[in-house]
Amino acid sequence: MTEEMKQSAQNYTEDQIQVLEGLEAVRKRPGMYIGSTGPKGLHHLVYEIVDNSIDEALAGFCTEITVDILPENVIRVSDNGRGIPVGIHPKEGISAATVVYTILHAGGKFGGGGYKVSGGLHGVGASVVNALSEWLKLTVKDGKHVYFQEFHRGSYDELLRVIGDTTETGTTVEFKADAEIFEETTEYDYEILLKRLREQAFLNAGIRIVFSDKRNEAEPRTEVLHYEGGIRQFVEYLHQKRGLEALSEDVIYVSGMDGDAFAEVALQYNDSYNEMILSFANNIHTADGGTHEVGFKNALTKVINEYGKKFGLLKDGQKLLGDDVREGLTAIVSVKLTECEFEGQTKGRLGNPAVKPFVEKMVFDKLMSYFEENPTVARAIFDKSVSAQVAREAARKAKETARRKSAMESASLPGKLADCQEKSTEGTELYIVEGDSAGGSAKEGRDRRYQAILPLWGKMLNVEKARIDRVYGNEKLMPVVTALGTSIGEDFDIQKLRYGKVIIMADADVDGSHIRTLLLTFFFRFMRPLITNGNIYLAQPPLFKVFKGKKYKYAFDEAERDKYIAEFADADGSTAKVGVQRYKGLGEMSSEQLWETTMNPETRSMIRVDMEDAEKADEIFTILMGDKVAPRKEFIEKNARYVQNLDV
Repeated sequence: MTEEMKQSAQNYTEDQIQVLEGLEAVRKRPGMYIGSTGPKGLHHLVYEIVDNSIDEALAGFCTEITVDILPENVIRVSDNGRGIPVGIHPKEGISAATVVYTILHAGGKFGGGGYKVSGGLHGVGASVVNALSEWLKLTVKDGKHVYFQEFHRGSYDELLRVIGDTTETGTTVEFKADAEIFEETTEYDYEILLKRLREQAFLNAGIRIVFSDKRNEAEPRTEVLHYEGGIRQFVEYLHQKRGLEALSEDVIYVSGMDGDAFAEVALQYNDSYNEMILSFANNIHTADGGTHEVGFKNALTKVINEYGKKFGLLKDGQKLLGDDVREGLTAIVSVKLTECEFEGQTKGRLGNPAVKPFVEKMVFDKLMSYFEENPTVARAIFDKSVSAQVAREAARKAKETARRKSAMESASLPGKLADCQEKSTEGTELYIVEGDSAGGSAKEGRDRRYQAILPLWGKMLNVEKARIDRVYGNEKLMPVVTALGTSIGEDFDIQKLRYGKVIIMADADVDGSHIRTLLLTFFFRFMRPLITNGNIYLAQPPLFKVFKGKKYKYAFDEAERDKYIAEFADADGSTAKVGVQRYKGLGEMSSEQLWETTMNPETRSMIRVDMEDAEKADEIFTILMGDKVAPRKEFIEKNARYVQNLDV
């Protein structure tokens, strides 16, 4: 510390205590209020305004919400609720509507009788959106007059004023996110907003949400989201979207009240081996679960075990575990409470202790009654659970066999692994390479100090169609597990990971893409923390070498190839002397070329595999690697902009 810095530290006085006035605090530290100033925070602005309209629907005063993305990424949200109160606030001396949009922690959600149930940011949502917008326009209809007020970065010059008469009621908010705050982007992703709005429509049966993207006047997009069946239709939608076959015709639905608390659960089993439970509290997705989800899981396990005992289907001492009874389950758990206690800044987990016994008892009683009234469905679910238990036991035995085999072998690492000299995880890399030819080039070209090579051989298992017991002993996957050292499934331990980067290096063709997808599916299903922790990478080998004389450049796609051909052209534009080599596979490259293009940290290009949305990732893997052709074809046609010779 310099003398000047020491002097400054010693002069810590009352003059250095800052008091941020009004919405200044929000603009100074936006991340405290919306999580980040990246794309997530940007989309959060829309959620906050829509949540206010949803709260009106929960209170029984709103039936329709319209959300528009306008040109220049302006957002407009309208509802037919009561309209924000426009009268003069007794304490602040200005319109209540102005108070809501300019003062933090002002709103009708603090026990004043305005709302029994609400989501949002505990009364700061409207004012935070206003503070982080370049401008915001508020229009309120109270059944008599139309009121209007405009704000700029949270401030206003004119008070709320009457601009017309009307017999309608409702609120319209139009705003433009401030590029000074959202420096990364102010562009909204239509699909991200559509997913959230669809969720809200499912969770609030009967509400109608009309969502339009009007940025491209030539191709406007509109979705009408209206589901009278509520979360029952949510489950059906998830199954249909993933191409999963339901075990029973109807979705099981149970609901109940405990004082002001309301809980509802919709569930249905399918033909997959994966579970999907989405839980919500006051319409907010609790990605990390919480007391409502724990209560549901406990009840489900208890019900299926009780059913097995009651009808003599379980032997003495035999018991199904939670993982057994949830295999192939899709469930939505939604609770609506007067006061939600969320844990963590992102509200990822519900913490209300009283919710667990309430949900557990409600689900147990009503699901037990359903099983007794629907013996065919109950037996199908029970049999699937027993099948999962048998597979779990087979996996345990296979795991023990694999351990014994490993212990008996002189070396516990795979025979084909060319390990690196450095033993620390920090800075080390494992390249997983398809084929002995590419593996040989990679071994010769690597930097032995920190780069390890594992060539793959044998048939690659599609784990989307297999349980964990089939993974143990698989000649292609087990060497990967052994080389990484972490084990898989419930035994996974990231602390035992032997390499900092795990790099999938496959050919830049259709077969290579298939191998990458199979490996990523495996990591996602059985070693997911490797993805969430950012350890998985995809190598990007070039497709072409463009050369002229001794000059050459590597191109990773056709556009780059054409660009380099033009660069190497003669002065008259002739490209006759320009050569192009197309790499059909990594095995065609020499060890020097492979190092220069794909393995040298100074020149290579890699993609880190990220998983911002686990639910979306789950959906994609189910569609791409599952049994059903129709959803896969639809996904490819929708997401592949340039597809030739499509063979699905």
